[in-house]
Amino acid sequence: MYSAVPGNAYDPLKEYDSEVLADEELPYHLIVWNDEVNTFDWVIDTLVEVCGHSPEQAEQCTIIIHYKGKCAVKNGDYDTLKPLCDAITERGIGATIEMMVS
Repeated sequence: MYSAVPGNAYDPLKEYDSEVLADEELPYHLIVWNDEVNTFDWVIDTLVEVCGHSPEQAEQCTIIIHYKGKCAVKNGDYDTLKPLCDAITERGIGATIEMMVS
């Protein structure tokens, strides 16, 4: 089968370093969940303080959390996200870490 791959695009027929691919395929999401207890301001302040979001980014995430039930507020490796997740849950806000699904 012919595969025309322009530039640096991924070529499925070429062998790649599996360690590099594994790193790219294993990032995690830090998910914050909606509830009926915490205020918008509390969640916004938490995302700014814990995750380093700008106030605008935190507000957008909070709106998504409210209307969709959850939002991936940060991506990264598990060891980076775990302390952030713990800090959010210590503030009484539901948060989990989930593996990204392709």
